Amino acid sequence: MQDIINNLPKLAKDKHNENKKFFAKLKKKPPKNLDYVMQELHEDEFERTDCLQCANCCKTTGPLFTDKDIERIAKHFRLKPQQFIDQYLRIDEENDYVLQSVPCTFLDADNYCLIYDVRPKACREFPHTDRKKFQQIANLTLKNVAICPAAYNIVEAMKQQIK
Repeated sequence: MQDIINNLPKLAKDKHNENKKFFAKLKKKPPKNLDYVMQELHEDEFERTDCLQCANCCKTTGPLFTDKDIERIAKHFRLKPQQFIDQYLRIDEENDYVLQSVPCTFLDADNYCLIYDVRPKACREFPHTDRKKFQQIANLTLKNVAICPAAYNIVEAMKQQIK
């Protein structure tokens, strides 16, 4: 798995222009069954992919924390939301709450999430390949294929299935 993770940025970079063109076409004229196709591709890929073998998303990027995320996780730690923010988060250049540092503070040595049951929405939905109206998140997906082997495989399968 580590070899795949190490090669992923180069693979994604090599495919970037091809993927960008594909997504531009997809945005202009998405197939009527796109949501269904994406759901199927997503489910097929995650039957083969064990995120605990990778956790590259947790090691290299941090999620955005919504107000609801902050309240839920703070409650889990028996902290006031502001205490949780002060201890774990910072405001980024886009004025969003993000982790103070990566890898994720809540990732343990075995790639388990210490707050899995209350994790942020962005973590629950990552890599967003089963999202409705998938064509609307092309820029996010272009970034995610360089981070997540499953997202890379899903996009490659999608290009084969949707001509």
